[in-house]
Amino acid sequence: MGTFGTAALASMEDQLPWFRRMPADQRSWIGLVAQAGIAAFVEYFKNGEQTRPAIAGEVFGTAPRELLRSIKLRHTIDMVRVIIDVVETRLDDLAAPGGAAQLREAILRYTRDVAFGAAQVYAQAAETRAAWDARLEALVVNAVLRGEVDDGMHSWAAALGWTSKPVTVVAGQTPEDEDPEVTIDQMQLAARRARVDVLAGVQGRRVVVIVGGAADPMSAAKIISAKCGPGPVVVGPSVADLYESTLSARAAMAGLRAAAGWPDAPRPVHAHDLLPERALDGDEAARAYLVDEVYTPMLSAGAPLLDTLTTYLEQGSSLEATARLLFVHPNTVRYRLRRVTELTGLAPADGRNAFTLRIALVLGRFGGRTG
Repeated sequence: MGTFGTAALASMEDQLPWFRRMPADQRSWIGLVAQAGIAAFVEYFKNGEQTRPAIAGEVFGTAPRELLRSIKLRHTIDMVRVIIDVVETRLDDLAAPGGAAQLREAILRYTRDVAFGAAQVYAQAAETRAAWDARLEALVVNAVLRGEVDDGMHSWAAALGWTSKPVTVVAGQTPEDEDPEVTIDQMQLAARRARVDVLAGVQGRRVVVIVGGAADPMSAAKIISAKCGPGPVVVGPSVADLYESTLSARAAMAGLRAAAGWPDAPRPVHAHDLLPERALDGDEAARAYLVDEVYTPMLSAGAPLLDTLTTYLEQGSSLEATARLLFVHPNTVRYRLRRVTELTGLAPADGRNAFTLRIALVLGRFGGRTG
């Protein structure tokens, strides 16, 4: 058997380029696998081919787990083929007189079982790796939600092959009566088709998806929302990388909690479009944004601007009524409302924008109250 193992190694050295490039320690392990395969065949043939269940363990059990990651399944098939060729060329040395045909048939059956055994070993390794990746993926998502975005979390993401930028977080509900693993698998499949990367995790009825490398986050979110269950799907702001992903996650989760306040919201909806609902729900980030980015610029522009907007909203968006109460021309009202739009990006004549402006006014006044 040692002679056959040495011959098999020499043949692999001659025929398999990938084998020649391997380090010496890994080639020695392959030599042990080859010898174990030949020894298992001798035992298999001697016992009347009754040892099939143990073939995979006997042949592949001698190799360390690290070797499985170094040798692909197709390489294993090449290796088995070479070993078979070596054994078949020496049938006359192995077979009893007149038993060459019987031995050749036994080799064919044995190699079939070895091939199935190799496929089983790789399938089990793939299942183990998939289960580990799923746990690692859930840890990354949980770390982002908790704000624990440190180097340790990045090492987990790197182990999953994550290098994508920019990053957006999408939050929604899981489909009813569907296994969470199935939901995540469908999202990942849809994301691969859209050529974006995702890390997904399920927490109760919520599904949180970290999307990376999307040129248009809303388009990617539409693909993901198709795999979510009924209810809102909220898209957080796009951030530079995974280090900043907590900002996007917080906005998306706050939007998901507050989305009930806007039943007619589009699906998916950007967390920024839910600022008034988030503010009413107690989201401090939304409140700060409405005060700093909406109320404060109008306050800095002068009291007439705030007075005009307040009166316009209170008068049901009527230009004429606003002009009469303020004793100004309607064109003056129009000009001031255009200034509001320029400063805030919100048009007072739009019903949704008017609601946001009204909440910003209230919050801004809360910040300026005394006593």
